[in-house]
Amino acid sequence: MKVSVKRDGRTYRVTGAAVDIRFLVLGPIENNTYIISDDAATFAVDPSDNADAIIKALGGKKLDAIVVTHHHADHTSALAALKAKTNAPVYASAVDARIIENQPAGQFPPTKSCKVDHFLKDGDKVRLGNMVWRVMATPGHTPGGICLFLESDAGKYLDGANVLISGDTLFCGSIGRTDFEGGNDKQMRASLRKLSQLPADTLVLPGHNSLTTISDEQRRVFAYYC
Repeated sequence: MKVSVKRDGRTYRVTGAAVDIRFLVLGPIENNTYIISDDAATFAVDPSDNADAIIKALGGKKLDAIVVTHHHADHTSALAALKAKTNAPVYASAVDARIIENQPAGQFPPTKSCKVDHFLKDGDKVRLGNMVWRVMATPGHTPGGICLFLESDAGKYLDGANVLISGDTLFCGSIGRTDFEGGNDKQMRASLRKLSQLPADTLVLPGHNSLTTISDEQRRVFAYYC
């Protein structure tokens, strides 16, 4: 099934994937904040800025969860506010949760600490509505960075593309930086090798810039880093 992206005001809508995907480009570093849902649940990924804009994009739907791919401030700046306004539980890796719950002062953009409710590790299954997302530990950009993978052939999602939430591990034609505190080039390469084994038609939802697929990144990224 062909995947396409259409803009509707401030929100972008993705069609052709296994689940309903909308995203906003928010904050001074232009982060992708995703809203993903099926007919039973809705969750947000990496609330980077402007909690009110994220809530408006929900279109009246209840927010059932907030998933954080890693602790960096540009991915969590609106996390505390969104949690307070929606009472949605927060999911993050057990490793990066230590920083999410104790954000240092002086970050850009400014970021408040936020309680994490569910601590994730490699291989965990996150069940939201009828969706089952497999947690993939992908350190390299941060020690506790994670990706989440939804297989479309799980029951009702047979007709849509596989989906990977890649955070700042994999971008369209690029990868996350490893020169920040906690970054590690060797770990990043190992994480990319893991992602390169996913089905070729997997739709990749990165933390910044354009959407891509595993197939496209085989020649642009994996051939070089793996």
